[in-house]
Parts: sequence; structure tokens; C-alpha cells
Amino acid sequence: MDNDLSARVHAAAVAGWWTFLVALVFFMTQWLGYLLIMHARPAWALPLWGPGATWDSIRSVWFLGLAFLKLSLWPLALTALWLTLWARRLRRNAPSS
Repeated sequence: MDNDLSARVHAAAVAGWWTFLVALVFFMTQWLGYLLIMHARPAWALPLWGPGATWDSIRSVWFLGLAFLKLSLWPLALTALWLTLWARRLRRNAPSS
């Protein structure tokens, strides 16, 4: 039973770290897109945001979205770290058989 719990917690920790990695890559892609779009300011970007969109509104909305995504990575990393440490402790305290 303990080995089964340890294996499940370890699998959850691995899944958490992979989710964190994918989210981090997505965040970095969004950040690079933000930098490129804000630097180039292409004409096709304004109609995509709807009527009345300005570069200041696009910058603030996109930046706030990126800030929320960045803040949501911290709980994910802390959860994955906690699961990793818990799995390590379960494996260390498991009886050898």
C-alpha cells in the first residue's frame, strides 16, 4: 500500500513538473510575441482586437494577462515541489522488502 501511494505521489510530482515546463514554454512564447507585436505594431493587429482598440489598450490587456499567467506559475511550482519532497520522504520511510 505504501509503495502504491509513493508511486502515485511520484507520478503526480512528475506530471506537475511537466505541466510547469509546458506552461513556462507557453509563457515565454507569449512574452516573445508580446515583445515582437509591441515593437513592430503591425496594421493587422488592431482589427484583431476589435473596433476602438488602441495600442495602449492592447499593451495593458496583454501585459496584465501575462502577469496573471506568471503569477499562476508560482502555485504550480510550489505544488510540484511539495509533491516531489513528499514522494522522496515516502520512498525513504518505506519498509524495504
